[in-house]
Amino acid sequence: MLRVLRNGTYTKLFAAQVIALLGTGLLTVALGLLAFDIAGDAAGSVLGTALTIKMIAYVGVAPLIAAVVDRLPKKAVLIGADLVRLAIALLLPFVTEAWQIYALVFVLQSASATFTPAFQSLIPAILPDPDEYTRALSLSRLAYDLEALLSPAIAAVLLTLISYHNLFVGTAIGFTGSALLVLVSRLPARPDDGPAMTFWQRLPAGAKVFVRTPTLRFLMLTNIVVAAGTAIVLVNSVVYARGVFQRGDAALALALACFGIGSLVVALAIPWLVGRLGVIRTMVTGASVIVAGLVAAVVVTVTAAFTGAGWIPLLVTWSVLGMGTSLVNTPSSRLLADASTPADRNLVYTAQFALSHACFLITYPIAGWVGALNLTAAAVALAILAICGGVGAVIYARVRLRGSIAEAPSLRPVRRHPRTGAADT
Repeated sequence: MLRVLRNGTYTKLFAAQVIALLGTGLLTVALGLLAFDIAGDAAGSVLGTALTIKMIAYVGVAPLIAAVVDRLPKKAVLIGADLVRLAIALLLPFVTEAWQIYALVFVLQSASATFTPAFQSLIPAILPDPDEYTRALSLSRLAYDLEALLSPAIAAVLLTLISYHNLFVGTAIGFTGSALLVLVSRLPARPDDGPAMTFWQRLPAGAKVFVRTPTLRFLMLTNIVVAAGTAIVLVNSVVYARGVFQRGDAALALALACFGIGSLVVALAIPWLVGRLGVIRTMVTGASVIVAGLVAAVVVTVTAAFTGAGWIPLLVTWSVLGMGTSLVNTPSSRLLADASTPADRNLVYTAQFALSHACFLITYPIAGWVGALNLTAAAVALAILAICGGVGAVIYARVRLRGSIAEAPSLRPVRRHPRTGAADT
């Protein structure tokens, strides 16, 4: 997996991602505690609203910005987005009202909606070999998981020494480091894609690829499952930790860390799993694991309502949800790279960014607003949604994707020699 770091450009971009993620992890903990200070037991509702606004920015703003900046140099786009995120991070410690959280989150996430697809669409051009790209995806997932593990742990240590408001400074440092590393990177030149498309042609281009590509329609079904499993963790962890189980600030960090541990364990094995199962089967397995985790979350929530016990089972459940999320998300970019060309890759990645986060416009309000009224009802609703998406993904994979996978060797399992382990060609 680590051999992809021999590529100097990828190494700098990966380091930029890691530093920015560390700052974002501190932001996640600090924002949850800020919401609890402002709204108390209704913190889940505040976070649910903030995260819904985040999804609105991702869904509504990402395609528009991608169409606007698609012809601009990638380096300028990435650095500009980082500078906007830096400015917002420096303002967040001064927030005193929920509406201020909502406004700043919208601007911050609009910048992230610009940065993330542009960043992700660069990697296939830097690492065109499918096996190396899979290793890069696993390394990227590993970075996300280590952030989920280490950022809460670092935040827990820092919270014993400083106010959580100071965690926002760490976020600002992360975005600064990311911008500097992008600045010193040599990014690939934009491909010569013939006559330039107009803004109105670029705007729907990525979505059109999704509509006509069977594997990307399958990806949309798995997006629903991931959104359900992720929403209960990100929105309701603070409610479970502080409200249901009456634990301190560090308990939120621990719950989020368990989600990261589960994902981390699986991310290390993704290249091996994809090589033996293929991309589609790996993702189907992940969707099934998420469904099982949400069913377990319902059981834990009901048990806690009657007995007040269940903190350890909750942490185990969060780990299972992390495992399933990694099994789906890590190899999913292989589908995007296979379905796109260098000319439309940024637009296709942006379409996935927007469409996948559109699912959160459903799951975040369920987790936050329904959860504020009845936590059990929210868990049940999310489990039912995940079951529907998971069953749909399994049926679609079996009925519609066999021919598509046969025509795309990069998505098939790698057949290896039983003695040498070398890939058969």
